[in-house]
Amino acid sequence: MNRSGSAVWHGGLKDGKGTVSTQSGAVKDIQYSFGSRFESGVGSNPEELLGAAHAGCYSMALSSQFTQAGLTPDTIETTAVVTLELLPEGGPTITKIHLTTKVKATGIDKAKFDELANTAKVGCPLSKVLKAAEITLDATLL
Repeated sequence: MNRSGSAVWHGGLKDGKGTVSTQSGAVKDIQYSFGSRFESGVGSNPEELLGAAHAGCYSMALSSQFTQAGLTPDTIETTAVVTLELLPEGGPTITKIHLTTKVKATGIDKAKFDELANTAKVGCPLSKVLKAAEITLDATLL
């Protein structure tokens, strides 16, 4: 049996703050950290919690890639859809994570943007931890 849930990170990232929205509610203007997502109980199920963490993690990794390239994105919005397989014996296993990100930025071409987006996907700490999951990305430069 599979279940999935999603979360969206919205934000201007100049100060590292944004809003995470899940189907269960939102946390506004919080400095991103892995711990706070889980400890504050954002979302009501594991899919939402993992989605919130991954959407924020990826957005921060992408913002960092822009900074290293000497660019500043105006906004980054990332949606993470997390699919869990519920195993008969034991807990859930993450099987898929689909990231969709929309970035508004000036002074960057599509090829460089795609390079930064894919580097951020690989560089996101949660992507490294969740190697067993299939992680896909759709990145759009607005």
